[in-house]
Amino acid sequence: MAKNTKFVFVTGGVVSGLGKGITAASLGRLLKTRGYKVASQKLDPYMNVDPGTMSPYQHGEVFVTEDGAETDLDLGHYERFIDENLNKFSNLTSGKVYWNVLNRERQGEYLGQTVQVIPHITDEIKHFIYMGAETSNADVLITEIGGTTGDIESQPFLEAIRQVSLERGHENTLFIHVTLVPFLAGSNEHKSKPTQHSVKELRSLGISPDIIVARANEPLEQSIKDKISLFCNVKKDCVIENTTMDSLYEAPLMLHANGLDDVVCRELGLEKKKPDLTEWQNLVKRIHNLKKTVKVGIVGKYVALHDAYLSVREALYHGGYENDSTVDIEWIDSEKITNDNVADTIGGLDGIVVPGGFGDRGIEGMVTACRYARENDIPYFGLCLGMQISVIEYARDVCGIEDANSREFNENGQHLVIDLMEEQMRIVRKGGTMRLGAYPCKIVKGSMLDKAYGLRQVNERHRHRFEFNNEYKDVLSKAGLKISGTSPDGSIVEAVEEPKNRFHVGVQFHPEFKSRPNKAHPLFREFIAACVDKHEAKN
Repeated sequence: MAKNTKFVFVTGGVVSGLGKGITAASLGRLLKTRGYKVASQKLDPYMNVDPGTMSPYQHGEVFVTEDGAETDLDLGHYERFIDENLNKFSNLTSGKVYWNVLNRERQGEYLGQTVQVIPHITDEIKHFIYMGAETSNADVLITEIGGTTGDIESQPFLEAIRQVSLERGHENTLFIHVTLVPFLAGSNEHKSKPTQHSVKELRSLGISPDIIVARANEPLEQSIKDKISLFCNVKKDCVIENTTMDSLYEAPLMLHANGLDDVVCRELGLEKKKPDLTEWQNLVKRIHNLKKTVKVGIVGKYVALHDAYLSVREALYHGGYENDSTVDIEWIDSEKITNDNVADTIGGLDGIVVPGGFGDRGIEGMVTACRYARENDIPYFGLCLGMQISVIEYARDVCGIEDANSREFNENGQHLVIDLMEEQMRIVRKGGTMRLGAYPCKIVKGSMLDKAYGLRQVNERHRHRFEFNNEYKDVLSKAGLKISGTSPDGSIVEAVEEPKNRFHVGVQFHPEFKSRPNKAHPLFREFIAACVDKHEAKN
């Protein structure tokens, strides 16, 4: 390794969903404010090779990195908090581990050995962790272990990080265990027993936590912290309270106030550089003092699980912060939108977003919502699928091509304004036709994209299969649709606009992945600015 990287491993106990990811991301932010280079990883125990083929209802959104890795949504939190672009060495699943090991076995790379969980599976996991440190050249690598301690499927990961501690030395490794400390209303007290049992389970696997992050909805009494310290064999100041906050962006300041980064630096032997929290403090202050409110509808097919659009939601909030506005999100099931109810459904909104997705369910409702927004000058922002929807709607309702559609929704349609590119037609392996990761986009001068970015070319992340069909470029352009972004050679359409409206933009990429709470993505900033303008015009 290029430098003596310190390794922090974050595990969870008692129940899932405690906020390990936010804890890991917050620690990353705090260490970065002290001048350390930080990288993050998530190790997931499920057997899928990656989340790319998983239903959003099962797993929430798929977060895409610059280099095209389809990853867990927690990586979005990491990037938003530490403001570092992660890569393919940032997310590992059991499926990928076994896939790699079995492929090596089939190719004879183990030279006839009996392939076993230990050492072969654990070696593969350790190799991934070390590569994460090497490729990022980080001072501190923070690795979150998915699932809950005691789960059968997570045991190889826990064994692997135990071995890392042995190999790298305890002075270079740190174990943080996030547990639930429930409050029982009947007895009117917090209970430490679930934490004690979780730590006992972890220690039975050879790992003794150095820090316990106690998750609770109310402040903890000192007596309960002392009890956890005594029974779980950690120093008193290494029991860190983690209480529920109004905004997840308050978490770094709350954990700092409770001493997390101080004890992490001490336990790892890192120089205690003074943290500069000014920017983050100003962000939180701004969040709590927003003067305006706009109502934005997310018109999608997975709205029953809000995590399916996690980065979109957060990017909308970020755009609000830069426009001094609280963004009130209305979740709208596109399957339920019809010509008869569209005015009642979205007519009172200040803007709508149609996010990404796959399959034909709910598509006609999205087209109807897009048409209403365009005709009534309601700010519209189409992301990936939402861009394709805006092209289909324009072709049908402005150009008069009534059966305009996408090959994805009508394979044998006559007017496929969204289609596979010719070189994609011959690829049959699922996922093989996907365009993944960062690609350049050349911006047309004088467009809304130009106003937002102020740049001639940008790089944005993609996750899609179908493209704008160039055979319809002339007819759509002549009718008034502005093609405002293309690939550098002009062969691929990346963005379209209705220039008559205050904001009607569709982009083939996913700008939400690159938005930050203290640095909103330019397109989300301008979209919310248009929503504010619409709101003020109505009132």
